[in-house]
Amino acid sequence: MALLVDRITVADLTLAGRLGRRSAFPPEPAKAGSLKMTTRSLLQELRARFAEALNAVAGDSTPVDPQVRASGDPKFGDYQCNAAMALAGRLKRKPRDVAQAIVDAVEVADLAEPLEIAGPGFINIRLKPESLSGRLGRIAPVGEGGVNPNRPELTDRFGIPPVADGDRLRVILDYSSPNVAKQMHVGHLRSTIIGDVFARSLEFAGHDVIRQNHVGDWGTAMGMVILGLWYRETRRRRGETDDVLRRRLVDLQSARESGVDERRALLQPIATDWAADLSDANAAVEPVRLEQLELGYQFVQTLTTVAEKTGVQAPGPDGDIELADIPRLVTQMLQTGGEGNEFERALWEAARAASIGYCQELYDRLGVLLRPEDVRGESFYHARLPRVVDDLRTALTGEGRTAPDGAKAVFREDQGAACVFVYEPDGKPRYANPDGEALPLIVQKSDGAFLYATTDLAALRYRVSELHGQRLIYVTDPRQQLHFKMFFDVGRAMGWAAPTTRLEHVTFGSVLGENRRPLKTREGGVITLARLLDEAESRAFELLHERQRAAESEEEGAAIPRFDEVEMREVARRIGIASIKYADLCRDRNSDYVFSWDKMLAFQGNTAPYMLYAYARIRSIYRRAADEFPDAQPYAADVTIQLDHPTERALALRLARLPETLESIVDELTPHTLCAYLFDLAADFMRFYEACSVLKAPDAASRASRLRLCDLTARGLRLGLSLLGIPVIERM
Repeated sequence: MALLVDRITVADLTLAGRLGRRSAFPPEPAKAGSLKMTTRSLLQELRARFAEALNAVAGDSTPVDPQVRASGDPKFGDYQCNAAMALAGRLKRKPRDVAQAIVDAVEVADLAEPLEIAGPGFINIRLKPESLSGRLGRIAPVGEGGVNPNRPELTDRFGIPPVADGDRLRVILDYSSPNVAKQMHVGHLRSTIIGDVFARSLEFAGHDVIRQNHVGDWGTAMGMVILGLWYRETRRRRGETDDVLRRRLVDLQSARESGVDERRALLQPIATDWAADLSDANAAVEPVRLEQLELGYQFVQTLTTVAEKTGVQAPGPDGDIELADIPRLVTQMLQTGGEGNEFERALWEAARAASIGYCQELYDRLGVLLRPEDVRGESFYHARLPRVVDDLRTALTGEGRTAPDGAKAVFREDQGAACVFVYEPDGKPRYANPDGEALPLIVQKSDGAFLYATTDLAALRYRVSELHGQRLIYVTDPRQQLHFKMFFDVGRAMGWAAPTTRLEHVTFGSVLGENRRPLKTREGGVITLARLLDEAESRAFELLHERQRAAESEEEGAAIPRFDEVEMREVARRIGIASIKYADLCRDRNSDYVFSWDKMLAFQGNTAPYMLYAYARIRSIYRRAADEFPDAQPYAADVTIQLDHPTERALALRLARLPETLESIVDELTPHTLCAYLFDLAADFMRFYEACSVLKAPDAASRASRLRLCDLTARGLRLGLSLLGIPVIERM
C-alpha cells in the first residue's frame, strides 16, 4: 500500500483547516424539489411499516416491537423482522402463520423485493436496488460554502435530518473531570475522548448538549495546593530555585520510613522557615505553571505524611499547630472565605487558573470540544451543600420518601454523620455490606465536612432544575458505579430527577501495558497524557520517514512527491493523535485493552492510519477524475446511481446504513459501533474499487455513478471520523 497519494502542502493543512475545502467537482445547483433530505433512516422506515402491520395482525392498538434489525448474514437478506415468534404466543397461533400474516399486511413493495419467510418465522427483507439508489440519490452535494474541515458535520449532514422538535432533549454531559494541580494522565484520556464523541454525536442528532467539566477544585487537597504554592513562592523570594525544592522533596520522600527523631530533625528547619515567612502571607500572587503547582503540592503532601505523630509545630492563627494539620486549616480558611482569608482565595484562584489553562492546552491538542466556560467544579456547588443536607433531613427523616421504582430513601444520623439509606419495597437494604448491613450514602461527616455525594446531589439538582436537563450522562471509570447508583436513587426519591429524566452512568475499562496491568512508565510511574501525545507524534513522524524512504526505494529513483520537514511534522501530529484516539474508541468502551504502539500506528486493519489513508485515496481518485473529465457532474439531476455489480450494491447498502449507525451511537453510547461501521465502509469501498473501474468506466453514465459513490463514501468517512473527533487528511 503506497503512502504517498499526492503532494501535501502546509497550506492544504492550515489554510484549509480554517476555510474549508470544496469538492473537486463543483456541484450542479439542485432543481427545486429534486434533492430532498431523507426523513428516516432505512431501519426507522422498516420498523415503522412493520409496526403498523403488526398492530393490524394483532387486532388491537397495543404497541408491538417490530424487532427489525440488520441481517447478520447477507444470504438472508439485508434486514430481518423477528417479531412473529413473540406475537404468535400472544395470539396462540403458529409462528409461520403469524409471519405470513405480517408479510401480507406490511407495505414495503416500494422498498424491498418480495419478502421471504425462513425457519420458524423469520422474515427476510432484501432491498430493491432502485430503492437504495434513490435513497442515496436524494443526498444533496456539499453546498457552495464548502466543508468546515474542523467540524464537517456542521456543513455536511449527509442527508441526515436532526431529530424532530418534539424529540429534542436537553442533555447534560459530565466528562473529563481532572483535578486541580495534577497533570492529566492516561486514565483521563478515556473519559475525555469518549465524552467528546457523545457530545458531538448528540449535537449532530439535534439535541441541545451542555458540557460539564466537573473538576476537583475543592476539599482538603486544596489546602495542600495553596500551602505548596505559598511555600514555593517564599522560597523563590529567598533566592531558592525549584531544584532546591525538588531536592528537599526527595529528602522528605526518603524519610517516610525513618524514626521520629530523624523526621523531627528534617522537619524543624522547615517549620522555622514557615514561622519566619508568615509576613509574606499577603504578598502578590504571581502567575504559575502547572509543573510548579504540582511540585508544591507534592512537597506539602509528602511533608504532611512525614510530619504525622512527630509533634513538630508551626505558628497558626490561634497558636501553634502541628505541621500535619496545617493543610486542613488552610482548606478551612479557603472555604470560610471573607475578610482575612483573601490571600488563600487568591492562591486558590491562581492554582485553578493554571490547571484549567493546562487542561485546555491538552483539549485543544486532542481536538476535544471542551472549553473553560464548561468548567463546573466542586467549588461551584459549595454554597449549595448546606441546603442539600437540610432538605434531605427534612424530607427523608422518619418514613422517608419512595422513588418511582418503589425504593425508599430514609435519612438518619449514624455515629454523628448525616446519612441516607435506600431500601427495597420489601424493606431490605438495596445496598448492603457483606454482612447484610445497610450501606449509607453519607452526605455530611460528624465534623461537619461535606462529601462527594453531597456535591453530586447538588450538581444533579442544579442540572435538572436550573439547566433543565432531561438526559444526564456521567462518563467515569467503573469504580464509582455504587456511588452513582446510590445518589441517583436518592435524587429520584427527592424528586430532583423526575421519572422521565434519564440518568446514565457510562463506564469504561482500563488501558493496560503489555503485562496486562495498568499502563505505567518504565520506572513504574503514571504516564501523563502530554507525554503520551508527544510520543505518539514522534513515532508517527518516524513512521512517515520510513515509509517515504521505502516508497523512494520502490520507485528506484523515479520522481515522486515528497514531504518537507514542516509538512511531515503536521501530518505526523494528526496521525499520532488520531491513532491514540481511534485505538481507544474502536473497542467496546467497557473492555480493558492492551496499549500497543505498533498496532495503533499500523496502516492495515481497523486503525486511524488505515481510515485516514482510505479517505485520502478516495479524494485522490476524485482529483484525478476532475483533471481528466473536467465536465463531469456526478451530482447532476440526470445522474442515476447504478448498482449493477454486487460490490456497488454492497457499498450503497453500507452508505445507506450510516444514519441508523449514528442513531445507535446516540441511543446506546457505543463509539466502537461507529468505528466498526467506518472500517466496514472502507473495506466495502476497496472491494468496489478493485472490481469496478472508476476512471475507465465503460461510459459517462457509469463514470458519474461511480464518482458519486466515491464522493459519498469519502463524505461518510469524513462525517464519521469527525464525530469521533478525528479530522481527515486530504492528501497523504
